[in-house]
Amino acid sequence: MKAVIPIHSEASRRPAKGGGLRGRQASPAAIEAVRVLLGDLPRRRDLLIEYLHRIQDAQGHLSVDMLAALAEAMKLSQAEVHEVASFYHHFDIVYEGEQAPAPLTLRVCNSLSCAMAGGAGLSRELRTLLAEQSGVRVIEVPCVGRCEQAPVAVIGQRPLGHATAVEAIKLLQQGQLQDIRPAHQPLADYLAQGGYHVLDELLSGTRSIDATIHTLSESGLRGLGGAGFPLGRKWSIVRAQPAPRLMAVNIDEGEPGTFKDRYYLEREPQLFLEGMLIAAHCVAAEAVYIYLRDEYHALRQVLSEEIAALQAARSGLPVIELRRGAGAYICGEESAMIESIEGKRGWPRQRPPYVAERGLFGRPTLQHNIESLHWVRAILEQGADWFANQGRNGRKGLRSFSLSGRVNKPGVYLAPAGITALELIDEYGGGMLPGHSLYGYFPGGASGGMLPASHANAPLDFDTLQVHECFIGSAAVIVFSDQDSARDLALNAMEFFEHESCGQCVPCREGTQRAVELMRQPVWDQPLLEDLASVMADASICGLGQAAPNPLRCAMRYFPQEFSAEARA
Repeated sequence: MKAVIPIHSEASRRPAKGGGLRGRQASPAAIEAVRVLLGDLPRRRDLLIEYLHRIQDAQGHLSVDMLAALAEAMKLSQAEVHEVASFYHHFDIVYEGEQAPAPLTLRVCNSLSCAMAGGAGLSRELRTLLAEQSGVRVIEVPCVGRCEQAPVAVIGQRPLGHATAVEAIKLLQQGQLQDIRPAHQPLADYLAQGGYHVLDELLSGTRSIDATIHTLSESGLRGLGGAGFPLGRKWSIVRAQPAPRLMAVNIDEGEPGTFKDRYYLEREPQLFLEGMLIAAHCVAAEAVYIYLRDEYHALRQVLSEEIAALQAARSGLPVIELRRGAGAYICGEESAMIESIEGKRGWPRQRPPYVAERGLFGRPTLQHNIESLHWVRAILEQGADWFANQGRNGRKGLRSFSLSGRVNKPGVYLAPAGITALELIDEYGGGMLPGHSLYGYFPGGASGGMLPASHANAPLDFDTLQVHECFIGSAAVIVFSDQDSARDLALNAMEFFEHESCGQCVPCREGTQRAVELMRQPVWDQPLLEDLASVMADASICGLGQAAPNPLRCAMRYFPQEFSAEARA
């Protein structure tokens, strides 16, 4: 989290002795620039982050003069605007006397899969080659959601998978800085294949809401963003709350190793939208807010166009708003996402009340991940048994695994729930890379912990990994080999959590920082690290701080050979 530097609040703008206003005053030029950028758009508080993006997109950074002008335009205190702008990683605030950042940023991913694929070396090489080139800065960033293409660099808005310094500089010189639009299925093709007939059955009364929820409950479909709450039960809970009700969809998949949401949206955005509208109808949501991570630039354009096409083709839809994230992993937590949609810092809320009771704008809110909604139409068409009867090792259903790391064919794979890591690697991932032997794996991204090869026969599903102090989460399986160090990977994960801590609670804010310091030492103080991990897990407000110690604990528990006297020698 960026440090918040206090500035004068609106209260300090009262007339000072001798006349005039106290505090920073926006220049006439900044006031006019903001007026032009916002045009006739409503000056609603919840649109603050959208407007910060507009300013940064236009000027390449956020000057304090423009922040003051935006605060005046929206009738907010400068402190409110500044605390939001300084919270999110993708906003660059330039203070008086500071130099604006280079017009172009080249980002290199430094999270788990890219780290194993040489991301640090790529970053160093690019810095060396571009050292004397003005107008470009090279920075290392957390996971950008393309782990199957590691290492990844992003030049402007253009992601480059399997990146080399030569290819990155070539794209830079050619000015190819825009994200490439995916070849997705448009609305017309989706309709030609029977799209929206399930929604139409609901709207016409041919299919009842009760029957719909019952079918989804019987299928065993659970939330596939990580928490795994039964989908049908969630709909019933929200439906029972007083109106008006709202809906929020979380597509801010920032968990290192996770990229399945992008995969599905790049191919079938309307399948997701139909599932979303079925859910909205079943709980009578008056409006739907879609929160899409900022790194998915081309997908934002695709979704905007597909939503517009859908609204033009159909009447009676709920209000649909597409919101743009700003670089904050914490906004994958449902209440932090809701705070962000409301135009605030992404600070998780204390619970109860739960989001289903009091969520967006204080209203009962149905919150979902995209993949959960992706399956709705298929289950309603083919029946609960079709979904529930699939699975292995006594588990039910299907899972979309984001598979990356030291395998021959990383990617998104639809596989039976309960499949083991060994089966996933051999049957879907094409086996281990030549010269690499399985050493361990992360079953659920950075937060899901890590397991050794001796545990690679454990069924991958909800409720099967807790005995090993791990969890499946969003089913992001990151495979590492005998050429990797579990200790180094655990440190990489903790550095990610330190970077992404929202700073609201002491156990997470201070705990991740202190853990990184201890884990960078040649010899780990394991008793102290275990004490620290216990405090973080027990006392942190949200799942980030509670799960951050998982890789640390697993490294010490399952890879003791890396901490022996022989290893230190």
